[in-house]
Amino acid sequence: MGQKVNPIAFRLKTTPNSPEWLSSWYADKTKYKDLLLEDYKIRQTLQKRLSSAGIVAIRIERSTKKIKLILIVSRPGLVIGRGGKELEVTKNEVLKIMSKRSTNKINIDIQVEEFRNTDLSAKLIAEKISWQLAKRMPYRRVVLSAIEKSMIAGAKGIKIILSGRINGAEISRKEKFHQGQVPLSTIKSHIDYAEVPCLTRSGYIGVKVYLCLA
Repeated sequence: MGQKVNPIAFRLKTTPNSPEWLSSWYADKTKYKDLLLEDYKIRQTLQKRLSSAGIVAIRIERSTKKIKLILIVSRPGLVIGRGGKELEVTKNEVLKIMSKRSTNKINIDIQVEEFRNTDLSAKLIAEKISWQLAKRMPYRRVVLSAIEKSMIAGAKGIKIILSGRINGAEISRKEKFHQGQVPLSTIKSHIDYAEVPCLTRSGYIGVKVYLCLA
Protein backbone atom coordinates (compact mmCIF):
# COMPACT_ATOMS: atom_id res chain seq x y z
CA MET A 1 0.00 0.00 0.00
CA GLY A 2 2.82 2.42 0.77
CA GLN A 3 3.88 2.30 -2.90
CA LYS A 4 0.43 3.22 -4.26
CA VAL A 5 -0.77 6.17 -2.16
CA ASN A 6 0.52 9.62 -1.32
CA PRO A 7 2.91 9.01 1.62
CA ILE A 8 1.88 12.27 3.29
CA ALA A 9 -1.85 11.48 3.24
CA PHE A 10 -1.01 7.95 4.42
CA ARG A 11 0.58 9.34 7.62
CA LEU A 12 -1.56 12.37 8.54
CA LYS A 13 -1.63 12.77 12.36
CA THR A 14 -0.79 9.13 13.08
CA THR A 15 2.31 9.84 15.18
CA PRO A 16 3.80 12.97 16.85
CA ASN A 17 6.27 13.33 13.95
CA SER A 18 3.65 12.85 11.25
CA PRO A 19 2.60 15.71 8.89
CA GLU A 20 -0.13 18.16 9.91
CA TRP A 21 -3.31 18.91 7.99
CA LEU A 22 -2.83 21.66 5.42
CA SER A 23 -6.48 22.74 5.86
CA SER A 24 -8.07 22.87 9.29
CA TRP A 25 -11.77 23.80 9.36
CA TYR A 26 -15.28 22.36 9.47
CA ALA A 27 -18.25 23.04 7.18
CA ASP A 28 -21.60 21.40 6.49
CA LYS A 29 -22.34 19.80 3.13
CA THR A 30 -23.85 22.99 1.67
CA LYS A 31 -20.65 25.04 2.16
CA TYR A 32 -17.96 22.37 2.01
CA LYS A 33 -17.46 22.39 -1.78
CA ASP A 34 -17.25 26.20 -1.90
CA LEU A 35 -14.66 26.37 0.87
CA LEU A 36 -12.65 23.54 -0.68
CA LEU A 37 -12.57 25.32 -4.04
CA GLU A 38 -11.64 28.55 -2.29
CA ASP A 39 -8.71 26.84 -0.55
CA TYR A 40 -7.52 25.55 -3.92
CA LYS A 41 -7.71 29.00 -5.53
CA ILE A 42 -5.89 30.62 -2.60
CA ARG A 43 -3.07 28.10 -2.81
CA GLN A 44 -2.77 28.44 -6.58
CA THR A 45 -2.68 32.25 -6.34
CA LEU A 46 -0.09 32.32 -3.56
CA GLN A 47 2.04 29.67 -5.26
CA LYS A 48 2.12 31.71 -8.46
CA ARG A 49 2.67 35.07 -6.77
CA LEU A 50 5.28 33.92 -4.24
CA SER A 51 7.08 31.30 -6.31
CA SER A 52 10.43 33.07 -5.85
CA ALA A 53 10.07 32.89 -2.05
CA GLY A 54 10.42 29.09 -2.01
CA ILE A 55 7.05 28.00 -0.62
CA VAL A 56 7.25 24.77 1.36
CA ALA A 57 3.64 24.65 2.61
CA ILE A 58 0.49 26.78 2.90
CA ARG A 59 -1.71 25.99 5.89
CA ILE A 60 -5.26 27.35 6.09
CA GLU A 61 -7.25 27.58 9.33
CA ARG A 62 -10.80 28.92 9.34
CA SER A 63 -13.25 30.10 11.96
CA THR A 64 -16.60 31.91 11.63
CA LYS A 65 -15.29 35.33 10.59
CA LYS A 66 -11.57 34.76 10.38
CA ILE A 67 -9.15 32.93 8.14
CA LYS A 68 -5.56 32.28 9.15
CA LEU A 69 -2.89 31.59 6.54
CA ILE A 70 0.45 30.15 7.65
CA LEU A 71 3.07 30.46 4.92
CA ILE A 72 6.17 28.32 5.39
CA VAL A 73 8.83 29.67 3.04
CA SER A 74 12.59 29.58 2.65
CA ARG A 75 12.89 33.33 1.97
CA PRO A 76 10.40 35.18 4.21
CA GLY A 77 11.79 38.60 3.31
CA LEU A 78 10.30 38.34 -0.20
CA VAL A 79 6.87 37.61 1.28
CA ILE A 80 6.86 40.40 3.85
CA GLY A 81 8.58 43.10 1.81
CA ARG A 82 9.83 46.46 3.06
CA GLY A 83 7.59 47.61 5.91
CA GLY A 84 5.15 44.77 5.25
CA LYS A 85 4.17 46.19 1.86
CA GLU A 86 4.22 42.85 0.00
CA LEU A 87 2.24 41.21 2.80
CA GLU A 88 -0.57 43.74 2.35
CA VAL A 89 -0.66 43.12 -1.40
CA THR A 90 -0.89 39.38 -0.77
CA LYS A 91 -3.71 39.94 1.71
CA ASN A 92 -5.65 41.95 -0.87
CA GLU A 93 -5.22 39.15 -3.43
CA VAL A 94 -6.74 36.68 -0.95
CA LEU A 95 -9.59 39.11 -0.20
CA LYS A 96 -10.48 39.25 -3.91
CA ILE A 97 -10.84 35.47 -3.99
CA MET A 98 -12.97 35.37 -0.84
CA SER A 99 -15.21 38.26 -1.85
CA LYS A 100 -16.58 36.15 -4.72
CA ARG A 101 -18.10 33.74 -2.20
CA SER A 102 -19.17 36.02 0.67
CA THR A 103 -20.12 39.68 0.98
CA ASN A 104 -19.46 39.69 4.73
CA LYS A 105 -16.25 41.23 6.03
CA ILE A 106 -13.72 38.51 6.87
CA ASN A 107 -10.58 39.08 8.92
CA ILE A 108 -7.45 37.64 7.30
CA ASP A 109 -4.38 36.86 9.36
CA ILE A 110 -1.21 35.93 7.46
CA GLN A 111 1.75 34.47 9.35
CA VAL A 112 5.11 33.81 7.74
CA GLU A 113 7.42 31.09 9.04
CA GLU A 114 10.96 30.52 7.83
CA PHE A 115 12.09 27.11 6.61
CA ARG A 116 15.83 27.18 7.15
CA ASN A 117 17.21 24.09 5.40
CA THR A 118 16.04 23.93 1.79
CA ASP A 119 17.73 20.54 1.29
CA LEU A 120 15.26 18.93 3.72
CA SER A 121 12.10 19.83 1.80
CA ALA A 122 10.91 17.44 -0.91
CA LYS A 123 8.95 20.24 -2.62
CA LEU A 124 11.93 22.59 -2.89
CA ILE A 125 14.20 19.76 -4.07
CA ALA A 126 11.69 18.73 -6.77
CA GLU A 127 11.22 22.33 -7.93
CA LYS A 128 14.98 22.87 -8.14
CA ILE A 129 15.46 19.66 -10.16
CA SER A 130 12.58 20.65 -12.46
CA TRP A 131 14.10 24.10 -13.04
CA GLN A 132 17.55 22.65 -13.79
CA LEU A 133 16.16 20.06 -16.20
CA ALA A 134 14.25 22.80 -18.03
CA LYS A 135 17.61 24.59 -18.43
CA ARG A 136 18.89 21.41 -20.15
CA MET A 137 21.42 20.52 -17.50
CA PRO A 138 22.63 16.86 -17.36
CA TYR A 139 19.94 14.99 -15.45
CA ARG A 140 22.30 12.58 -13.67
CA ARG A 141 24.47 15.38 -12.34
CA VAL A 142 21.37 17.31 -11.20
CA VAL A 143 19.81 14.35 -9.37
CA LEU A 144 23.00 13.05 -7.77
CA SER A 145 23.86 16.56 -6.55
CA ALA A 146 20.42 16.90 -4.94
CA ILE A 147 20.78 13.49 -3.25
CA GLU A 148 24.24 14.34 -1.90
CA LYS A 149 23.12 17.70 -0.47
CA SER A 150 20.08 16.15 1.24
CA MET A 151 22.11 13.38 2.86
CA ILE A 152 24.69 15.90 4.10
CA ALA A 153 21.86 18.05 5.51
CA GLY A 154 20.73 15.14 7.69
CA ALA A 155 18.15 13.15 5.73
CA LYS A 156 18.00 9.43 6.50
CA GLY A 157 17.18 8.56 2.92
CA ILE A 158 15.99 9.96 -0.38
CA LYS A 159 14.46 8.53 -3.55
CA ILE A 160 14.04 10.49 -6.78
CA ILE A 161 12.06 9.22 -9.78
CA LEU A 162 12.17 10.78 -13.24
CA SER A 163 9.69 9.68 -15.90
CA GLY A 164 9.19 10.89 -19.44
CA ARG A 165 11.43 11.68 -22.40
CA ILE A 166 14.54 12.01 -20.27
CA ASN A 167 17.44 13.77 -21.96
CA GLY A 168 15.30 14.21 -25.10
CA ALA A 169 15.08 10.46 -25.84
CA GLU A 170 12.52 9.36 -28.43
CA ILE A 171 11.04 6.72 -26.11
CA SER A 172 9.88 7.72 -22.65
CA ARG A 173 11.24 5.80 -19.69
CA LYS A 174 11.47 5.88 -15.92
CA GLU A 175 14.68 6.17 -13.91
CA LYS A 176 15.01 5.81 -10.13
CA PHE A 177 17.79 7.16 -7.92
CA HIS A 178 18.00 6.05 -4.31
CA GLN A 179 20.23 6.49 -1.29
CA GLY A 180 19.66 5.62 2.36
CA GLN A 181 16.39 4.24 3.74
CA VAL A 182 12.93 5.30 2.56
CA PRO A 183 10.45 2.90 4.26
CA LEU A 184 7.16 3.79 2.56
CA SER A 185 5.17 1.06 4.32
CA THR A 186 6.26 2.08 7.83
CA ILE A 187 3.67 4.55 9.12
CA LYS A 188 5.82 5.92 11.94
CA SER A 189 8.50 7.04 9.46
CA HIS A 190 8.43 10.76 8.66
CA ILE A 191 8.29 10.86 4.84
CA ASP A 192 8.13 14.10 2.91
CA TYR A 193 6.90 13.80 -0.69
CA ALA A 194 6.45 16.08 -3.68
CA GLU A 195 5.85 15.73 -7.40
CA VAL A 196 6.56 18.53 -9.87
CA PRO A 197 6.16 18.51 -13.68
CA CYS A 198 9.02 19.81 -15.79
CA LEU A 199 8.27 21.17 -19.27
CA THR A 200 11.23 20.61 -21.62
CA ARG A 201 11.57 20.98 -25.38
CA SER A 202 10.83 17.27 -25.79
CA GLY A 203 7.75 17.29 -23.55
CA TYR A 204 6.96 16.89 -19.87
CA ILE A 205 9.21 15.06 -17.42
CA GLY A 206 7.68 14.05 -14.10
CA VAL A 207 9.83 14.58 -11.01
CA LYS A 208 8.97 12.72 -7.79
CA VAL A 209 10.93 13.11 -4.56
CA TYR A 210 10.56 10.92 -1.46
CA LEU A 211 12.52 12.19 1.55
CA CYS A 212 12.87 10.27 4.83
CA LEU A 213 13.44 12.70 7.70
CA ALA A 214 12.96 10.45 10.76
